[in-house]
Amino acid sequence: MEIEDTIEIKASPQAIFSWLLNFQVNYTGWHPNHVKAKWTKGESFAVGSVLYTEEYIGTHLEKMKFQVIKVIPDKSINYKVLFPKSLICAGGSFSIEPSDGHSIFTATLKFPWGRILSKLFPAQLKALKIHMREEGENLKTILEKINEKSITPN
Repeated sequence: MEIEDTIEIKASPQAIFSWLLNFQVNYTGWHPNHVKAKWTKGESFAVGSVLYTEEYIGTHLEKMKFQVIKVIPDKSINYKVLFPKSLICAGGSFSIEPSDGHSIFTATLKFPWGRILSKLFPAQLKALKIHMREEGENLKTILEKINEKSITPN
């Protein structure tokens, strides 16, 4: 099973990717339920790097580690979730596609036991979908404000 959220953002793929490269700094401002993000190995979104995050999904604090497995600059970042959370969520991706001067941003999470999870934890999956939607909307707001300031004459 995959959970996916897609949103159009009035910003270039380069601007979105640049914002993601500053993930550790930008993380807590992205969503009010984000607690912390820290690179524990490697550099920001370099293949093999490991990111530790804490965030609330609904009322539950999730602590996870992700390892970057593939990066295409200005286009996509793929990662796997590390054990033990990998038993629930295998990994995910951020992808950016140009579209008529804007960008289409998609966040995806993959769950190997999706059907079982949807039966056992429907409220948690619903909260996760809401959280991902809010992240998309917040990212759109943040990047469009940055884009607006960069093109507004002083």
